[in-house]
Amino acid sequence: MSKVTQEQTAVGGCPPFPQSIMTASRDELDNLSLEIEGELPEDLQGHVFIVAPVGTIDSGGLPFQNGNTWLNGDGMIYRLDFNCQGEVRLTTRIAKPLDYYVDWLTKKSLLKFKNHGIIRFSFLLGARNELNTAFQPMKFPGEESDRLLITYDGGRPYEIDPVTLKLITPIGKRKEWRPEFKIPKYPFNPILSTAHPGFDPYNSQLFTVNYGRSLANFIETLPQIDDLPQKFKDFLEKLSGLEDFVYLVRWDGTNPLERWKLVNSDGSSIVIKQSIHQIGVTEDYVVLMDTSFTMGLEQVLNNPDPDNQPLERKLRKLLEEAPSPNSVLYIVRREDLKQKPGQHPDSEESEVEIVAYRVSIPLEASHFLVDYENPNQKITLHVGHICAWDVAEWLRSYDESVYPHSSIPSRLYGTQQAPMDISRMGRYVIDGNTLGSGSQIESKVIADSICTWGTGLFAYQDRLPSGMTPAKLDNMYWVSFGLWQELVTKFTHELYQDYEYQGVQPQQKVIDLAAQGIPACLFRLHAPSNEAMEIADFVKLPAGHVILSPQFVPRDESGDSTNGYLVCTVFTPERSEIWIYKGWDLTNGGQNQPLCKLSHPQFKMGFSLHTTWLSKINSREPNYKVPVREDYQDIIKDVVENSSHPPEVKKEIEKLFERVYPLHDRQPKEKDL
Repeated sequence: MSKVTQEQTAVGGCPPFPQSIMTASRDELDNLSLEIEGELPEDLQGHVFIVAPVGTIDSGGLPFQNGNTWLNGDGMIYRLDFNCQGEVRLTTRIAKPLDYYVDWLTKKSLLKFKNHGIIRFSFLLGARNELNTAFQPMKFPGEESDRLLITYDGGRPYEIDPVTLKLITPIGKRKEWRPEFKIPKYPFNPILSTAHPGFDPYNSQLFTVNYGRSLANFIETLPQIDDLPQKFKDFLEKLSGLEDFVYLVRWDGTNPLERWKLVNSDGSSIVIKQSIHQIGVTEDYVVLMDTSFTMGLEQVLNNPDPDNQPLERKLRKLLEEAPSPNSVLYIVRREDLKQKPGQHPDSEESEVEIVAYRVSIPLEASHFLVDYENPNQKITLHVGHICAWDVAEWLRSYDESVYPHSSIPSRLYGTQQAPMDISRMGRYVIDGNTLGSGSQIESKVIADSICTWGTGLFAYQDRLPSGMTPAKLDNMYWVSFGLWQELVTKFTHELYQDYEYQGVQPQQKVIDLAAQGIPACLFRLHAPSNEAMEIADFVKLPAGHVILSPQFVPRDESGDSTNGYLVCTVFTPERSEIWIYKGWDLTNGGQNQPLCKLSHPQFKMGFSLHTTWLSKINSREPNYKVPVREDYQDIIKDVVENSSHPPEVKKEIEKLFERVYPLHDRQPKEKDL
């Protein structure tokens, strides 16, 4: 009997969750020729970019030995090149902003960074910008080819060189971004933004956000605050100046950032309860969503001492609550932006306030798409609802299985927990004419007993051959996580036992289904009109496999939203691979198999996130670049002269930055440090 068969017997009918999804290498590869199994399409062309967290300088890859979440880690950029007939080449690089090199140089000092849930933080230096989540292509007038941003919810986006994969510059100077808090003083004060900014190619404008959450926002649900450890209370006391704020930020690719402070209709501050993981840009509106996972300071509050597991358990019990079961949207009229030019935070200009209209829809979400056109001022959203699933949670060493006589395998510490209800696919049409006066919303929501378990990542034809955004989305591809017995815990069962929208699958039914397992899927959602919406095509992954990070690659310039290939990451019981499907026939003639599979012994990716595709790549000669020394010299001076750090710590910080600037300029590979 093989090892896999033995494990399957041990957990019943459900296959084991693949270990390969937890295994990532930090080796940076150059032009590696991948092994091809099956038929590589001759008309597959261009370059697919994928990003994935690959652990930290302490861990040397994934998994973390202490079981921390895989979501915390430096971003590894993977580029698949399909521009050589019959070959696929792979190049990889770790995204290395200045704080990466500071992390490297301080790993054995008192200044060192530690993992606090999904963020990496130093109580003397601040927060890492791990750049591990998504990309944003953009092309401005007069430019020959696309520029490319890499993003993270907890920091400024950076432009990268698509050829060398090195970082070129952050977008916006440090002082153009408002940190989550200013006291205590840190060289890397935490900045909250979005991993999914929006680019409008018709107007050559990039939109993103910059926001913060007040201390009251964090602790208003903590009736047992008196029971918290003193170390926790001391840290809270330092952060008493936290405020709620949200800025909409716009950039033209060359000049300083422009921003507007968003307020409610009554002039009050907008309060973000969780995160703004994604925004959407349409012809007439910008749509922000308070998405279903927490980011930033709350991760430190939940785990101020990562080496103290008893404290972590106590804080988790006291502080953890399920994300909001509803999705709150904030909608900004672009006409209002024309009427009130924004503030340039690099100058002494006064802030400019503008109204963002609040709209709430049932069911939580982390990702959504928007139709670009707004006929009759109608705003159409396509939403993947991750019902009863907290994607910022992970399996801890002290988690217990919900099944009697079963335990959580230690090999899975750090991965996702299972959803406790079936996900739904929703489409919402919001009447922009009624914003602020009881918004009129048309909705259609569906679920599928096979396809929609943990729908998270998506792909679609995001650019027409002209480079413009499609007016309307009619076909979208989503992957689902599936349902796995090994990932169902007492913690999530209790967290969602009073889930407001439970009922599509009662929780005990979910537990029973997970005991047998539901496979991961890739499916096509067809939504040709406001009335029709269906899962038109899907493929089930084999037992013990997970599919992630789909990317649509067009075959030609027809503009057909299914006439392309889906390039996806797949995690098998043995390794990580790339699988390629026909967008117009996912099952490949009923075979339920991809066209081909790509792999290599050196290709060890781990849990991957978002992707993009460029038809061609060219090295960038930047006409916009923030000088790194100039960007940090004022905050370093402020820390040295005005912080409460001991003199020896101030001196060490000052010396540290003189050492790190040349490293950042060279951006050597990790093996050469």
